[in-house]
Amino acid sequence: MRWKILVELKENEIMSGIQFVTDEKGRKVGVLIDLKKHGAVWEDFWDGLVSESRRKEKAIPYERYRASRLKRTHPRG
Repeated sequence: MRWKILVELKENEIMSGIQFVTDEKGRKVGVLIDLKKHGAVWEDFWDGLVSESRRKEKAIPYERYRASRLKRTHPRG
C-alpha cells in the first residue's frame, strides 16, 4: 500500500493536532488526530483504507445492483 506524505516534518518540528502513541521502547504504535483541525485529511485517509480493503471483493454488475435497489425502494406518492 502506498501513501503520499502530506506534510514532511523535520525531527524537531511539532505538528499541532497530531500526537503519536508510543510503546515502552519509544516506537510509534498509534496516533491521535484532532479531527477539528485535520478532519478532511482523516476522511481522505479513511476512504483510502476502505477502498483498499474492498479491492479483492467480487464486483456486482450495475444492472443487478440497480434491480435490487429498485425492489427495496417504495414508490413515493
